Amino acid sequence: MENGYIKLCMLSDLKEKQGKRFIVDEVEVALFLIDGEVFAVSNICPHQHTALIYDGFIEGGCVVCPAHGWMFDLRTGKRQTGSRGIEAYPVKIKNEEVFILVKKKDLNW
Repeated sequence: MENGYIKLCMLSDLKEKQGKRFIVDEVEVALFLIDGEVFAVSNICPHQHTALIYDGFIEGGCVVCPAHGWMFDLRTGKRQTGSRGIEAYPVKIKNEEVFILVKKKDLNW
């Protein structure tokens, strides 16, 4: 796909409310299918830099990190407190294929 979008998988590879982990250009990505919509966020929790977001559970449009319970909005990546969120990536679906736009950035923890 054009404009920097990268194909990750087929829509049929995703299971409802179960995360799937990908690495795109050395960036850890967690992909979720929620009520027919696909969300992509960073797989790294800023709390202790654990790569477990894909294994989190879904609650009210958020993913909850399984390590320490931090919640992140799947649309924006922000925490409910507004602090120390995770990156959210644009997603496009074309012909049942899932594409995301990942821009590698330096982490400043």
